[in-house]
Amino acid sequence: MSAPAFTRPTRAAKVDHELEEFRNLMNVPSTFDEGFTWKALIGALFIALLMVPGAIYMGLLAGQGIGGAAQWVTVILFLEVARRAQTQLKRSEIFVLFYMAGAAMGAPFSGLLWNQFFIRSQSAQAAGIADLLPNWFAPALSSPSYALRTFFHADWLPAIGLIVFSTIFGSLANMVLGYGLFRLTSDVEKLPFPMAPVGAQGIMALAEETDAKSTKDSQTSWRWRMFAIGGAIGLAFGAIYLLLPTVTGALTGTPIQLLKIPFTDTTANTQGVLPAVATGMCWDLGLLLTGMVLPFYAMVGSFLGLLATIIANPILYYFGKLPSWTSGDDSIQTMFHNNVDFYFSFGIGISLAVAVVGFFEVYKSVRKRRREAAGEQALAIKSSAMTPAGRGDIRAKWIIACYFLVTITYIIVSMYLIGWEKKNMGVFIVLLFFGFLYTPLISYVTARLEGIAGQVVEIPMIREASLIMSGYQGVKIWFLPIPISNYGSMTVFYRQCELTGTKFTSIWKTQVILFPIILFSSFFYMNFIWSMAEVPSSVYPFAQQMWELNAANSCIMFSSTMGEYSIFQDAFKPLYLLIGLGAGVALFSGLSWIGAPIFLTYGVVRGLGQAMPHYLIPQLIGALIGRFYFQKRIGPQWRQYILVLAAGFGCGMGLVTILGIGITFMNKAVIQLPY
Repeated sequence: MSAPAFTRPTRAAKVDHELEEFRNLMNVPSTFDEGFTWKALIGALFIALLMVPGAIYMGLLAGQGIGGAAQWVTVILFLEVARRAQTQLKRSEIFVLFYMAGAAMGAPFSGLLWNQFFIRSQSAQAAGIADLLPNWFAPALSSPSYALRTFFHADWLPAIGLIVFSTIFGSLANMVLGYGLFRLTSDVEKLPFPMAPVGAQGIMALAEETDAKSTKDSQTSWRWRMFAIGGAIGLAFGAIYLLLPTVTGALTGTPIQLLKIPFTDTTANTQGVLPAVATGMCWDLGLLLTGMVLPFYAMVGSFLGLLATIIANPILYYFGKLPSWTSGDDSIQTMFHNNVDFYFSFGIGISLAVAVVGFFEVYKSVRKRRREAAGEQALAIKSSAMTPAGRGDIRAKWIIACYFLVTITYIIVSMYLIGWEKKNMGVFIVLLFFGFLYTPLISYVTARLEGIAGQVVEIPMIREASLIMSGYQGVKIWFLPIPISNYGSMTVFYRQCELTGTKFTSIWKTQVILFPIILFSSFFYMNFIWSMAEVPSSVYPFAQQMWELNAANSCIMFSSTMGEYSIFQDAFKPLYLLIGLGAGVALFSGLSWIGAPIFLTYGVVRGLGQAMPHYLIPQLIGALIGRFYFQKRIGPQWRQYILVLAAGFGCGMGLVTILGIGITFMNKAVIQLPY
């Protein structure tokens, strides 16, 4: 019998090819080492004293953190110190240091600076919100702490106490419940986690270089060569892109920018041809490398979605669906106006489509497993109970106990803060829904999608919609420690931990030691920075420029539970939401039917949410160069090379960033005499 003239391509034929490139990058080692040692303790002190203030300052100054940079700088520094001390760091110790530096960058008390500003902001006072904010967010406006510019005041104790509580319980839940999901999706379901090696390759490069030095191996590892090349590129580019404007701004007050930060805005030049379309270009070389690192079809899909948006916006404007846009709007104004008129609701619909497809993928997987032979199922269940020896696993009962403890505690504390009155029972129902239904469900779906395709699923506006529907009147509800979180992404972290041969107990010990140190450090530096100058002010240009805008946007949502009119009512349009949902599901179905790669499918759908071309175009250029030049020239090894080179680039940029912060701090610390 002859083959039919047309055969719909199977999904596996196109999906598996790119997924396999990521699945086979690294293998799980046969042994696991303890990564928490006295070196890790010294690393925690180093991070708390030097990295935390740098992260806080850069956030206020330029609106960007130093998370990845701080991680590589910390690891490189400790490798050099260990080498001169005639010792070496194991890859498990390197991973723990890398993890600590990243975890510390989310300084828990950094929100205090925002809190003291928001309650005194023009937006909060104009909206009538300032006087309604609870004392566990910030003290009343009459508090003398604002005039003294200090958090070392009794009025700040409720806010500090809530931050400590949220940090401890949030970290506990994230680590333990993320581990439980990893056990389920990796050990039981044997999912590949294709994106996990991206974060582990740099660690392996440094570990191999250390081993080569210790054994006096004359042949340097290819990983270290690529890491060094990337570091040199990062140093050279960072000196122009970050160091020059940072140093000149600190010394003269006027930064010199050879490459515009954050991007060059060309919207005013293109509005005649492309009305209501934000255009521009970001000159960050890191975006080019990101395009090379990420899956090629994901970049192509995102660009196709961007093209659809560029075509659709002038049409929508012509038919009066984008009435807020006016000639002369820059990129930020164009994006904001378009969001209010159309893309806020349309984007929610698109995100809902991603969530629907994610749930459907889970359903198909479960149904497929049920069709397996009974003997194979029993064997899978039996083998799933066996974990690799020496990995540092804990029993499932402790995971479940931790989940119930954290969730119930969150609910009790939240209800205590707003009161157990009958009128607040709607809030109690919402807390139960988030704690025992939504959080475990969305976490499991995300964990599976991370394991299958490196994707994260979120149901947009679920928190906001639930709080509005609770019937609560006031703004206190927006600042409760609500038990809503997505722990699915932590599965990738545990997979990286496994790939580097690090015992899981190392991470848990690190949590116990690290967070008290970081809590104290971040609180101290927050107070020190506020005492030097008002935040925001001209000393911190990013905060001065953007915080009032962020406050205005926050007031839009907060005012929705005050029983008054707000912009939220203008932005939320159910019809546009349904259009976005329908378009997203239709695209998923159509692309799946023709056998399009899964990365392309997700990229197209996500690109429809009015992504900024300023960042997508450099990523696409990087993806094209990597795919059609370097991969053809180097071969299949290119995928591994670029991962390590990108890690080295981040390290080089980090070194330059830390240097610039150091110069700025020294300049600000100079005491000017009055004569």
